[in-house]
Amino acid sequence: MMNYTVRDDFQEALAKNLVIVVLGVLINSINWIIVMTYLNNYVFHTDTRYILYIHLVINDMIMVSISVTLYVLTYAYPIFNVSICCTLTVIASTTHKITPLNLAGMAYERYIAICKPLHHGQICTVHRTYILIGLIWWVGFIPGLADIVILLITKPMSFFSTTIFCYPLILYKSEYYQVKTKVFQALYLSFVWLILIFTYFRILAVAKKAKGDSSAKKAHNTIMLHGVQLFLCMLSYVSPVLDMILVPFFPNDRSKITFFSYLITSIVPRLLSSLIYGIRDQTFSKRMSIYCSCKLIIVKVKPQRKLYPGLSTQ
Repeated sequence: MMNYTVRDDFQEALAKNLVIVVLGVLINSINWIIVMTYLNNYVFHTDTRYILYIHLVINDMIMVSISVTLYVLTYAYPIFNVSICCTLTVIASTTHKITPLNLAGMAYERYIAICKPLHHGQICTVHRTYILIGLIWWVGFIPGLADIVILLITKPMSFFSTTIFCYPLILYKSEYYQVKTKVFQALYLSFVWLILIFTYFRILAVAKKAKGDSSAKKAHNTIMLHGVQLFLCMLSYVSPVLDMILVPFFPNDRSKITFFSYLITSIVPRLLSSLIYGIRDQTFSKRMSIYCSCKLIIVKVKPQRKLYPGLSTQ
């Protein structure tokens, strides 16, 4: 997230942290409205598509919270306990990997709904959806767990009570970590892209056969949207490459480069990803607007009751 060998001056550090914290709060506030809309409308609780969508939103909230916390800590209190650092990095790593896997699950659900409509009710049940979410978390957690196991094997137990600059490349300082990270990212991103491409072309074929079927066309557009969301998620993998390309040309601006790289590739995509899907879905966006309107009415009514305490309802 930042260059740990060069420290910014106070004003620059304050400005960067304010931007990151404000955006983090904004993203989580919007996502919180989405979550509350889901919780207050039972109709979404039995629909596989919305269950997977709200899981995506909640995962992004966790990831943004951890990411922003780690960013602020690198300035405010960069050196802290190894055990706490391990916990934060594992959570950040897990949530980061869950998003593409969840998008693959959402794409496959749309494929079943359009290409196998008679079996959709039997295959995409609420119970199976929660099992899928559990599997997604387990797959996302395995790489982080492997890193901790390697640390337990290669380091003495006293290492976990020491302090360290909380950065993965420093915490897991080994060739294994870099090789494992590259191999796993290549494998699971290839798996996700294969699912998206497969479902896209199968739904496209159905849409061409049923020209008047609006649901097939919507599903086709939805898969394209998942591709855009996945591309936004993959921007975080571009960040190190951008740093490697730009820093040699502008060595004095290394801190600014890493900041804007982190902002553009890790924070901004989280603002767009879940919001685009929620607004595009007419059923969900309508319920969300009703929920927000009700909240605004409640907020406006409460002060009026305080202004006229002597009035009573009859």
